[in-house]
Amino acid sequence: MSDPNGLIQPGRPAPGFTLTSTPDGRQTGPEQFRGRPVVLAFYPADWSPVCGDQMSLYQAGAPVFEQYDAVLLGISVDSIWSHRAYARSQGIEFPLLADFEPKGEVARRYGAYTPQGEAARALVVLDQAGTVAWSYVSPPDVNPGADGIFDALDRLAADRGVMAR
Repeated sequence: MSDPNGLIQPGRPAPGFTLTSTPDGRQTGPEQFRGRPVVLAFYPADWSPVCGDQMSLYQAGAPVFEQYDAVLLGISVDSIWSHRAYARSQGIEFPLLADFEPKGEVARRYGAYTPQGEAARALVVLDQAGTVAWSYVSPPDVNPGADGIFDALDRLAADRGVMAR
């Protein structure tokens, strides 16, 4: 399902999944949001400095994601309990999904699992039909920012004849 060199490539159907997003067992996945763009932000671990900056940046950009009617889902191999504490401490309101057991299964399906046993710092934008529109892997110690995501969302909006930003 992914490029032989790593991350799933544009034009491919996105692998379906649901992961636990809250301690009460709520399941979340991109299929719930069919008809809307979905941004999957894979990241190595809660509590690391780069991840904190990256996820906080995306939370600050929530109004822009809303302009695109896009859904943002953070995904790491951390537990739901770690995600809960992390989201509270960072003020993160978008879902953080626990790719915890079996560890990294979703990251593997997207080509975003590392030999270190964590998710790569990878971004995947899905179009309204669930096809990969854009994907990118950042070096683990570099915050990829949001420009690439917003450029991909701009292209999707233009394809639909909608101006978002």
